[in-house]
Amino acid sequence: MKADVLSIENKKAGSIDLDEAIFGLEPRKDILHRCVVYQLAKRRQGTHLARERNQIRGTGKKIYRQKGTGGARHSDKKANIFRGGGKAHGPRPRSHAIGLPKKIRRLALKHALSAKAADGSLIVIDEAKLAEAKTKTLVDAFAKLDITNALIVDASVDENFGLATRNLSGIDMLPVIGANVYDILRKQKLVLTKAAVEGLEARLK
Repeated sequence: MKADVLSIENKKAGSIDLDEAIFGLEPRKDILHRCVVYQLAKRRQGTHLARERNQIRGTGKKIYRQKGTGGARHSDKKANIFRGGGKAHGPRPRSHAIGLPKKIRRLALKHALSAKAADGSLIVIDEAKLAEAKTKTLVDAFAKLDITNALIVDASVDENFGLATRNLSGIDMLPVIGANVYDILRKQKLVLTKAAVEGLEARLK
């Protein structure tokens, strides 16, 4: 499939052939959903912890005699029903990561790219480079391209371009190796350089 290549000033700079096996698939929501759940679960820290009864500092002495008080029977004050006591079955540090085969992850990335291409949210530019790190230059360029919320992917992030995009809240930039399903789907538009297209096709073939 053919796609126009634009310059950063929104002028036509040629065309490029996009691989149908990567950019021309019928997007499957089930595969995309599985991959997004996998990514979000994997990045959870899992450091949540509540102290249980055996981790509370304090005496283990029985608070009052077993019988004759007319109240409930208790041992020490570290029980979970008391203020300052331990948590019953509280959270413990653990990994939330789930397994997902590499073939499914690769297929999900293809479907994410195809989804952007199918709904007209894919823009291909010749290069993502700036002579100096000026955010105003990018703001003017993105206004011409009608870009306010986008993920920009290049073979390698140009230093000046990367510094300029850091000040724009709706714009993120990643190298080809960092392109992932969640970041592609959560942005309105996907901007690829010619080098990024070649890199993604080489990565996913």
